[in-house]
Amino acid sequence: MRGNSFYGPFSDGGVRLELTPTTNSPLAIDVAESTEMRIQRLISENPVVIFTRSSCCMCHVMKKLLSAIGVHPTVIELEEDEIAALPSTTAVAGDEVISDVSGAGEAPAVFIGGTRVGGLESLVALHLSGRLVPRLVEVGVITDVVL
Repeated sequence: MRGNSFYGPFSDGGVRLELTPTTNSPLAIDVAESTEMRIQRLISENPVVIFTRSSCCMCHVMKKLLSAIGVHPTVIELEEDEIAALPSTTAVAGDEVISDVSGAGEAPAVFIGGTRVGGLESLVALHLSGRLVPRLVEVGVITDVVL
């Protein structure tokens, strides 16, 4: 497809697909879409998404942790000027605060089921507390786990 460049498989099983704006590609990016709108769309379209900088070692650890659980997140590399557009929220499940994310514009940032979990430290804390797998089951990315 014109406008798309495919790069071979990565060692962790993922692939990198770079999209450039074209009008004749089914994967075309709407150039009129703002960075904030594109990020919100990606969060809503993907049950588990990590936004990161290029060559981020923390993102690699996040992917390895999720992969070990059986989840393969969508990973989006943002340019430095796009990182500030990441939304900031406090993630809540029922009456319980999952994580308290104080500021926007921090990367890497993982979103599960449309809710910002935070960075690597928050993801690991969620896992160690035993709440990560139930959350992943809740959003439907893990289906064959006995809790």
